[in-house]
Amino acid sequence: MSGAGGGAARARFAVVGGGIAGVTCAEKLAAEFPSEDILLITASPVIKAVTNFKQVSKTLEEFDVEEQPSSLLEKRYPNVRVIQSGVKHLKSDEHKIYTEDGKEYLYEKLCLCAGAKPKLIVEGNPYVLGIRDTDSAQAFQKNLAQAERIVVVGNGGIALELVYEIQGCEVIWAIKDKAIGNTFFDAGAAEFLIPKLTAESRETPIECKRTKYTVEGSEEKGRPAAASDKLGSALGPDWHEGLHLKGTKEFSHKVHIEILCEVKKIHLQQEFIQLQQTSLTFPKGEKNVEPDEVLWPVYVELTNGKIYGCNFIVSATGVVPNVEPFLDGNNFAVGEDGGLKVDKHMHTSLPDVYAAGDICTAAWEPSPVWHQMRLWTQARQMGWYAAKCVAADALGESIDMDFSFELFAHITKFFNYKVVVLGKYNAQGLGSDHELMLRCTKGHEYVKVVMQNGRMMGAVLIGETDLEETFENLILNQMDLSAYGEDLLNPDIDIEDYFD
Repeated sequence: MSGAGGGAARARFAVVGGGIAGVTCAEKLAAEFPSEDILLITASPVIKAVTNFKQVSKTLEEFDVEEQPSSLLEKRYPNVRVIQSGVKHLKSDEHKIYTEDGKEYLYEKLCLCAGAKPKLIVEGNPYVLGIRDTDSAQAFQKNLAQAERIVVVGNGGIALELVYEIQGCEVIWAIKDKAIGNTFFDAGAAEFLIPKLTAESRETPIECKRTKYTVEGSEEKGRPAAASDKLGSALGPDWHEGLHLKGTKEFSHKVHIEILCEVKKIHLQQEFIQLQQTSLTFPKGEKNVEPDEVLWPVYVELTNGKIYGCNFIVSATGVVPNVEPFLDGNNFAVGEDGGLKVDKHMHTSLPDVYAAGDICTAAWEPSPVWHQMRLWTQARQMGWYAAKCVAADALGESIDMDFSFELFAHITKFFNYKVVVLGKYNAQGLGSDHELMLRCTKGHEYVKVVMQNGRMMGAVLIGETDLEETFENLILNQMDLSAYGEDLLNPDIDIEDYFD
């Protein structure tokens, strides 16, 4: 690859983004084209690599995510060249990328995998921390060490884990839904999990096998707390392991959930004093409306009229696709969620530009039991499949849609329980035309299936149920199960025997 003479360096394939989608895409391209240079342009000195990958079933996969120095990737794939710089500008009509460090690169085919950034409730407030990546988790830990009370806003996986892990600090958890964990669960699953949230004693957590590389010298510089504009890669599924999430108080767990509300306004201490309003103490019983005598650094006013003071606010309200550097001067079709629209071959609306992972919006007609969610698993699948599509296109071959897009399938852990979600597990998009079947053993397992016209459309499995493969098959083959009725979930009937 010649960068001499001040002109633009050329590469047949370029990938932007060092997260799971980008790294998976670059690795796959490097393996498909061993004699071509693959450029990976990333703003961060560490990349995210998939390790310990296990295919659990046809569509379920488990893996760890590891931060690695980019030199490790270059060792594994000698034809990958990592450029450590942010992208300043894309000139798609010239097939050219301009990086922040003043260089330019010509590509034949480009895949954008620049991820997403946390959606903050307010920008630029030092008391509001957005959590999405390892850097922000560290800033959070520093602040928690001095905290007596925090307010957590958001109801996705990160908020859920965070609230579960925090000890010795009062937590006011504001959620806009009726039940916790709405992105992954329904009210029933939330009820099943809530006892774990308030339990005083904790099982010793399972040892986490994820090594962590930190960037030399980044510790000493003392990041400003509100460095949310810095794009880090998203957190791995065990991100809270190894962080000491403990506040100043001696008790272990105090969580109060405010449901069906959002943050109306955030007041700094001085503004609050001028408001002459009353803020509340940590609720002791159902009818608690005791005024708080303590002066807090920051106050959160909720849409339900309540005001709570706290040390800081954690904004865990989801992400927005990181499309900024690419839009200017390029006519991308953009989805309602702000992502770059891609067709069923991960192609954006611009020639030779593909996208994968959190930055993209699936704009093809999806399978009836698949939907997009900005998750690790989908980032990996999309990055891998995008590389296949780029390769097929470059070689003039045709390619079929990858099987992983047939069925939404995700496996994770919440509160130390194994959690599997399949298909339309929350009846997404099914309207009122569906029914739910449940089986729940308190403290042990929770099984929910979503049925429509006698066919299984989705399932939530919490605990060691061993039903994931059977249910995966039943959802994929859309067999009519009306004849089984309630027996479908009867624990005394070995359901696998029916459907082998």
